[in-house]
Amino acid sequence: MSSAHRRVASMQRKASDASLSSSAAHFATLESPPASISGHTSTMEHDSPYSVASRSQLSKTTSISSKYSLHADPRTWGSNLSPQFVEPDDVLHNPTVKGGKVVDDMELTWSKRGVANLGCLAILCIGLLTLFVGYPAISFNQRMRNQSAGKQLGINATGQVPVIIGNFALIDADTPEEARTKTSFKDGEEWVLVFSDEFNTDGRTFWPERIHIGSQAVTTGGGHLIVTLEEKETHDLHYQGGLIQTWNKFCFTGGYIEASVQLPGVSNIVGLWPAVWTMGNLGRAGFGASLEGMWPYSYDACDVGTAPNQTIKGQPEVALTSGYEDAKFAISYLPGQNCRDARVLARAIRDPFTLITPTSGVVHQKSISLRRRRSPHGQVSQSGQFAPFNEGYVWDNTTDNLIIFDEEISIFNTYIGGKTQQAASVVTNTDPNCYQLGGTGCFSVYGFEYKPGFDGAYIEWVSDNKPAWRLEGAGMGPDSGTEVSTRPIPQEPMYILVNLGMSTNFGTVDLEHLTFPAVMLVDYIRVYQDPKNINVGCEPPDFPTQDYINTYIEAYTNPNLTTWRDDYHQTFPKNSLVDGCD
Repeated sequence: MSSAHRRVASMQRKASDASLSSSAAHFATLESPPASISGHTSTMEHDSPYSVASRSQLSKTTSISSKYSLHADPRTWGSNLSPQFVEPDDVLHNPTVKGGKVVDDMELTWSKRGVANLGCLAILCIGLLTLFVGYPAISFNQRMRNQSAGKQLGINATGQVPVIIGNFALIDADTPEEARTKTSFKDGEEWVLVFSDEFNTDGRTFWPERIHIGSQAVTTGGGHLIVTLEEKETHDLHYQGGLIQTWNKFCFTGGYIEASVQLPGVSNIVGLWPAVWTMGNLGRAGFGASLEGMWPYSYDACDVGTAPNQTIKGQPEVALTSGYEDAKFAISYLPGQNCRDARVLARAIRDPFTLITPTSGVVHQKSISLRRRRSPHGQVSQSGQFAPFNEGYVWDNTTDNLIIFDEEISIFNTYIGGKTQQAASVVTNTDPNCYQLGGTGCFSVYGFEYKPGFDGAYIEWVSDNKPAWRLEGAGMGPDSGTEVSTRPIPQEPMYILVNLGMSTNFGTVDLEHLTFPAVMLVDYIRVYQDPKNINVGCEPPDFPTQDYINTYIEAYTNPNLTTWRDDYHQTFPKNSLVDGCD
């Protein structure tokens, strides 16, 4: 406290003491002045009208008053009251006077203590801003990134995924701990598991996901998924196979999916059609009405690529001359893109990740058939289907866009497309030991890793747990001949399918040498994603599918409706390029 403050306090204490007895103070002032003012005390006492006793009492009062009183002259108090005397805190109280006027002091004086004070205030302000502005913003952004995953996985605030009774969580509780992460084949980053099924519970039936199959066609046993093709009368046909799918239940966008598979039959007999693959959620495999105008489009441009046969009024001419003879040289027999919502745009490319069969050299939309070969090796076709098409179905397969990692076992597939699809495909030799018959009973890991969209997009296929080939997104760039734009690597949510059947589309089925029942075993299916880009669910914000499916639900649930327009009696939406509408 400054001396000025101390003086005020002393004066207040004096006033307070004096108030204890106003009469005593009065007598002390009038009857007993301090000796320093008058030395005639004896005369005053002699002339006093009060008795000796009264004067004795008054003397005591005067003594106390004198002890605790201050002289009326402040200069006697013992402090230097000169206005020229500088005290340490004067700078805080004295105004700046210039020209006889009090003015604001604009001069700054820096000291270590002042700088330290400012630094502490700055740190405090930054901390408060981070706590109340930065942290909520960062947390909100992270929640939005993981919104789809959080909803599907049921992740709580601590990052735990619940164990659902009956092992129905997206991540199978039986998945080994060492399999909960995976290193990306493309960039070497560590990705996390977002879905798995180890098939360790025996006797599962998967109903109603099975389509046109008997009760024993798809089940589990011995720690494996078992898909059986047998010679059995079913639906007026002589053979029965099976297909299961995660349609509208589990979907993912981007990441890596792999399956550990033992192929059916042997490696050198043609006719079987095993497949593990993915497809966009807006098209449901086995329900033809949902696929017409959907598969194999993955396209969001407004140009001739969306039109029937990829032509408008007979143009461009190359679309009518660069196809094959079976289509009278027209490049496309597709009905046009069937889309009703600008946000979904019929994003339903089917993108098979492992068409896990030996090949006859002709690709079917779901798989490659087995054929009898001189070599003991079968082949796996690893392909994607796209629409609209390039001129002559030839995509930009330069060495920058088509990367084959081991040309000793992988070759470019000579089938590049037809009137209903364009294919980007490579076939890779399989391990002949990893078949149902004639081998050691081993399993091979097949899969694909992909980044959806345009910039930096790619698909990289894996065979026998090794990279086989990569398609760079630039390979599906615009085509000046057919006047179509870039086709993105599929951006819509994808679901998983597993099936085993037969098809003559791959060549003559060698019934003489095929062995029944043919059995495909799947040890596990797992999906991994970059932890910075988790996108799990069939209804992501950028590519919703649920409203569209609910609106046309019969197309997705009635397998007898094989076409959109003829069977389901629905129309395609008007196209501003074709119909002239706004």
